[in-house]
Amino acid sequence: MELTKNAQQILDLVSEMNPVELNSLVKALEEKFGVSAAAMVVSGGAASADAGAAAASDSVNVELTDAGQQKIAVIKVVKEAFNLGLKEAKDLVEKAPVIVKENAKQEEADALKSKLEEAGASVSFK
Repeated sequence: MELTKNAQQILDLVSEMNPVELNSLVKALEEKFGVSAAAMVVSGGAASADAGAAAASDSVNVELTDAGQQKIAVIKVVKEAFNLGLKEAKDLVEKAPVIVKENAKQEEADALKSKLEEAGASVSFK
């Protein structure tokens, strides 16, 4: 897809954001323009279903469903895993359930899940 110069600059800036910053940006855009970032469900033929299944097997979204009793340990894992500041990591953990990693490769998602579960969190794949 061909983007204008301004659109490309915005895409470049967004690409550098961490998950907490992206979450804040999405919420601000939703409020400003009165829209929702929820995924649309489009009914399609078998080809689109096959493509969706192939994409799903390649990557997953990692959702922190609950921080559990050891919230401080979970915050430390999130802070280290995403190179966040302490406040950003705390804010992200306190928003549970929240997607902490989108389109992660299965191996990366499994590693993150095991670290978070070891710290006491509940994690699921979407």
